Amino acid sequence: MTNRALIVIDLQNGLEQTGNGLFQLNDVLTGVNQRIYAYRKQQLPIIFIQHEDEELIPQSHNWQLFEQLDARPEDYYIGKTHANSFFKTVLKQQLDELAVTELEFCSAQTEYCVDTTIRMAHGLGYTNFMKKGLSTTLNNELLGAKTIIQHHEQLWNKRFLTFI
Repeated sequence: MTNRALIVIDLQNGLEQTGNGLFQLNDVLTGVNQRIYAYRKQQLPIIFIQHEDEELIPQSHNWQLFEQLDARPEDYYIGKTHANSFFKTVLKQQLDELAVTELEFCSAQTEYCVDTTIRMAHGLGYTNFMKKGLSTTLNNELLGAKTIIQHHEQLWNKRFLTFI
């Protein structure tokens, strides 16, 4: 039997910047909570990945998940220090213990941790899924967030994951 887990990457307070916020953050958080609800209903694991660095210090306000997220103590929480959520973390071990073979992603930032983790998961043999529009990022000096997200969704589609 195939087991699926929901992976929520870096939806943390410190990623939101005044005046240059995460693209459609409220819509993303609403959609993520809908996916969390669906996973809870099926009693499937929900894994929150939290980046840790000099700006996202563990236990600080910036490191905390957005309060709008339906994160609960019984969920799984994994810290990381690299864009790849598998790099020097217990994510692979946790997925193996749960007998997970399929992953659904919803996350931030699209072009960094989300992209890197999706590609790594694909390389490790996981079957990956995502609901369109459930990754977010910031505008940068070259591209707007909307374009970055559309570009990555086009790259991922039917190569690294399937959209549901």
